[in-house]
Amino acid sequence: MGVEGGMKCVKFLVFFFNFIFWLCGIALIILGVYVQIELSKTLVTTSTASASGAPIVILAVGIIVFFISFFGCCGALKENYCMVTTFAVFLTLIFLLEIAAAIAGYVFKDKVEAVLNREIKEEMRVYGNDTEVTQILDNLQHKYNCCGAFNFSDWFEVPGFKPHSVPESCCNHGMNCTSNPTPENVHNTGCVEKMELWMKKHIIIVAAVALGIALFELLGIIFACCLMKAIRSGYEVM
Repeated sequence: MGVEGGMKCVKFLVFFFNFIFWLCGIALIILGVYVQIELSKTLVTTSTASASGAPIVILAVGIIVFFISFFGCCGALKENYCMVTTFAVFLTLIFLLEIAAAIAGYVFKDKVEAVLNREIKEEMRVYGNDTEVTQILDNLQHKYNCCGAFNFSDWFEVPGFKPHSVPESCCNHGMNCTSNPTPENVHNTGCVEKMELWMKKHIIIVAAVALGIALFELLGIIFACCLMKAIRSGYEVM
């Protein structure tokens, strides 16, 4: 009876952790969609993979976690060895992928500035000629109170743009700076720096959430393995 009671506890813990995974999957899906929408509002990327990669990965992991939790819940309730095993294997794979993604994120974190610089300067080159890019870049400079890639003087180097001038979206509130930009009347911080700060802030949030999920996953794997062993051994956990 002691083993039976212990396995009942493990069974319901597996179900509980799967409910948590299900909620985490929904949260990751929402987060992935939000980041993708936010990026599409600020950058028209010349390299889609470089900017869309992160939100797509988050969205994909969210969908996978959402469906894997189904196997765990059903397997635990029905004491189905195959479903519990499927859940444990896929959860282990996700756990390993998260570790690999964390390592890759740390290795490539210094490339974020280069990617943002390239994308923003590409947009600046077609400013005024492409309506969509013009609106998005203006919204970016308004929203983050920034101007140019690294500072407002970047606009002076844009081919075809009016010499020694900046877009109206670079001006401080209520000031006219388009034809006479100075550090006093324009947003004096580049958009690369502002976007980096925004991304780092959200990356910390994502990292904290991912760490919490990883701990739950590790516990889920352990409990799933215990339940698999009990089912295979023929214990009656009901």
